[in-house]
Amino acid sequence: MSKLLDLMKKLGSDAALAAEYGKDPEAVLHRAGVTDEERRAMLESDYAAVGKLTGLADGQYATNHTIKAYDK
Repeated sequence: MSKLLDLMKKLGSDAALAAEYGKDPEAVLHRAGVTDEERRAMLESDYAAVGKLTGLADGQYATNHTIKAYDK
């Protein structure tokens, strides 16, 4: 599983992590070890890129977990 998809799952299930992401997304992304491309996609809310990078493109979800997207 990609580090980005793992992080997204955690953001959907860990309120403290989601709150931290809301305050300092760069720090959370850095700690998660995502690639520069993944980091940019998340920071720019580029959902098409996030989908492609995680394999969640075209509504074909690769997980049974709730995935949340956080807008600024």
